Amino acid sequence: MGHQTKAFPIKQLPSKEKRHQLFGSVKPAPRTKPVDKMHMADLQNTKKDFLFDLDAVGVTKVKNPIMIYSSIAPYTQTSIGEFTFTSSLKQTNKGTNMSRFMEQLANYQKNGFSTELDVLKKFTKEIAKRVEQQDAALEVNFPWFFERQAPDTGLTGLNHADAGIRIEYHELKGFCIYLSLSAAITTLCPCSKEISEYSAHNQRGNVIMEISVSEDYQEADLDWKKVLLEAAESNASARLHPILKRTDEKMVTEQAYENPRFVEDMVRLIAADLYETSFITKFKVTCQNEESIHMHDAIAAVTYDKTKEV
Repeated sequence: MGHQTKAFPIKQLPSKEKRHQLFGSVKPAPRTKPVDKMHMADLQNTKKDFLFDLDAVGVTKVKNPIMIYSSIAPYTQTSIGEFTFTSSLKQTNKGTNMSRFMEQLANYQKNGFSTELDVLKKFTKEIAKRVEQQDAALEVNFPWFFERQAPDTGLTGLNHADAGIRIEYHELKGFCIYLSLSAAITTLCPCSKEISEYSAHNQRGNVIMEISVSEDYQEADLDWKKVLLEAAESNASARLHPILKRTDEKMVTEQAYENPRFVEDMVRLIAADLYETSFITKFKVTCQNEESIHMHDAIAAVTYDKTKEV
């Protein structure tokens, strides 16, 4: 006998319109306000004394696809950036036109939105003009991926660091450029190595580097992401790897044992590298270790302004 499909009773439902009415939908009320833009009230452009100038007004938590160019493979990569777009606002203006920030982004996105500094500087300057203010600021944060090779087997995989760019523009003062990178590293405790009969505890550290760069800096000459990553990793006890076989693991753990680092050591060593980097004008370095034998983390930070030496 053939398989027979079981028949189920069919419930008779009201029409979709009646279902909507059942759950509260009502017919549109009579329309009395203008429908064309020319006759609509423009509250944002109201001119009065609104008590205070505003430091910043705009949109934030804007996620958008981005293109990233890197001097480390993968050389071209796509990612998602989280943006903040702002400008100041004069005391005489009630508000800003938020849609203009998003229109600007949509225009740039048509050709793929690159995180190259020259592109972001141009974008920020145009934003200021578009919202009719003397200044504007753009901030974007994104994960940046880079290829990492195991020290013995040569097996490669992808690591990542969190990068950030902030561009500030003022029609009289020009541009200020702030860059940041958060990278993970390995540190081995010098004290543990010193006092223990054998072994030493180690942990993963997180290094955050925040820098200001000169306005004439050209990232085509030197990739700031690579510079900051190397400053963090080359001063650590050891680098992190996506793929390690036994021979690789032996090399990495021995290297860490040979290069013990406190958080204090880390920030000072990294600061020395950043101090010697010509395009960096100011920097802050923070290192936070997720301690493996304590419930707390260890943290250290250093800030330095090279412009005050002049």
